[in-house]
Amino acid sequence: MGRIPTIDVAPLFDASHRDYEQTVLRVMNACTDIGFLSITGTGIPDNAVRNMRACVQAIFNVEEDTKWDQAITRENYRGFIPLGFFTPNDGSGKADKYEGYKLHHEVASDAPIRNDCTLYGPNVWPPQVPNARGVILDYWSQLDRVADALLRTLETGLGLPAHQLRDAFRDPMTNMTLLHYPPQAADEGGYGIHPHKDTDALTIIAPDPVGGLEVQTRDGGWVRPDCPPGGFVVNIGDMLELWSGGRLKSTPHRVVNRSGQERYSFPYFAVPRHDVVVAPLIDPLPGFDRPAVHCGHWSAEIWRTNWPDEAAHDATPELGTLSD
Repeated sequence: MGRIPTIDVAPLFDASHRDYEQTVLRVMNACTDIGFLSITGTGIPDNAVRNMRACVQAIFNVEEDTKWDQAITRENYRGFIPLGFFTPNDGSGKADKYEGYKLHHEVASDAPIRNDCTLYGPNVWPPQVPNARGVILDYWSQLDRVADALLRTLETGLGLPAHQLRDAFRDPMTNMTLLHYPPQAADEGGYGIHPHKDTDALTIIAPDPVGGLEVQTRDGGWVRPDCPPGGFVVNIGDMLELWSGGRLKSTPHRVVNRSGQERYSFPYFAVPRHDVVVAPLIDPLPGFDRPAVHCGHWSAEIWRTNWPDEAAHDATPELGTLSD
């Protein structure tokens, strides 16, 4: 498949819907072929996305000095990510041309799960945008509902027991990155975000109108998702590829912003609970041979190796970075 299909997923929210099985098949075909799809019929109102986009723009419009006061640290990977701060995880290539703001599944400071895994905790909310917490968590909860429906769909399509995937997302490590991409000059090298595969289970994003997201096809070309207004782009990540024994495809993609405009996006990354071990749940396809991965360790290594002075080692799982 050289294009990204658009699928009305409204039937997926009701297993008794007459089009449920057909919609499951369409989603499975997309996920086992190109690993990307555009979806409509989510029930998420347009104003939720508009409010989210306005909130993201307001967060990046705060004074530069205050961004450093709220920047990520090695001990707490939450808050601002300065422009050009991170290179690809493998340490190669130029720094990506974006600034970000990292958020994680919201957990109270005294939550018991923090005794089991130090990666959990409360987010850093920018005081200059007082409505940010409410707007973002409202949007987040709506994407949780969509992700749950998609996971149920994949359980059905893969022939897994009900809830086998969804149960892995109780107390998840789901996270979101708010992103601002300044425009790149036509002759400027590098990327907004370098070619990579997502290391999560499932990614959901409301595409920015200025474009810039590019997906690699099986023949090595690059296409842009043709997502209708009000729709979302969904892609399979490495965890679901591993769970499915290679059937669901985690596909390379990148961002190049040569639109001449500021680009904003806010992808949602569905990640299981910290103690989940991701391994094939069904017999792997011939030639698919990847080791099981501990979710908490994988997540910690992804965030650790983002720092320019850190490197992957023998105990580091695959991190999604691709050579240019």
